[in-house]
Amino acid sequence: MIALNERFAGKVAVVTGAASGIGQAIAKRLLMEGAKVVGSDQNPIAGLGEHFVGIKGDVTTEASAEELIATAVDRFGTVDAAFNVAGGSRPGYIVDLAESDWDFTVDLCLKSVFLGMKHQARQMMRQGAGAIVNIASLNARVPMHAGSAYVAAKAGVELLSRNGALEFAEFGIRVNAILPGLVQTNLTRRHFDNPDALAAFEQRIPMGRPAQPEEIAAPALYLASDDASYVNGASLLVDGAWAVSGYPDMRPFRGPMGWNQRTQA
Repeated sequence: MIALNERFAGKVAVVTGAASGIGQAIAKRLLMEGAKVVGSDQNPIAGLGEHFVGIKGDVTTEASAEELIATAVDRFGTVDAAFNVAGGSRPGYIVDLAESDWDFTVDLCLKSVFLGMKHQARQMMRQGAGAIVNIASLNARVPMHAGSAYVAAKAGVELLSRNGALEFAEFGIRVNAILPGLVQTNLTRRHFDNPDALAAFEQRIPMGRPAQPEEIAAPALYLASDDASYVNGASLLVDGAWAVSGYPDMRPFRGPMGWNQRTQA
């Protein structure tokens, strides 16, 4: 049996959204387990050691997806595992949501995964093997007030992952998705800064607490490892059993709809 700190020895991985949160936790865990890692983010990435290369890029552009793979191949010769983590949202009720905010969220959460998979899979096809892990969300299956763009995008990530598994399996490439619940990161800070909102979440999470990024990184690495050699097209909920109890009512924390049919019809 391979020791845990050697599970990715000799492997090369790429990670989007590697500057913070789940992406950074995945990059650190990969390095701890022996991998060489190339990470991209819109923010600078530093302090991860000699086996890490950080590049700045916009994951919603094809050029950035190509650069990430080209850098990994140029520096380390291969791409064995890929983690598409970058995401974010601009919330709003459907009747209030600006087209630009919809596009921002869907491009960042879904288009980026498509572009990443496209170029990751091309390189893995050349090699004859590889594993891709996409970070979707509990919201791929559970709606939330003022979250239409985000839930639609994350639902797309889940099914896009399954489609990748279907198309890439013959080339020795596995594609799986992680569906996290509430995770304490910079992107979710607004929930943690509001005690009432945090309490509303914790009341609905059977385990009674949010996850830390490292608790998402561990199962993500499992899906990319040889331990999951026959796991393909799967979606793994990592949510403290939240999916069995449903989403809290977020309207008290989002405020009322701005559009009013009586005055704006």
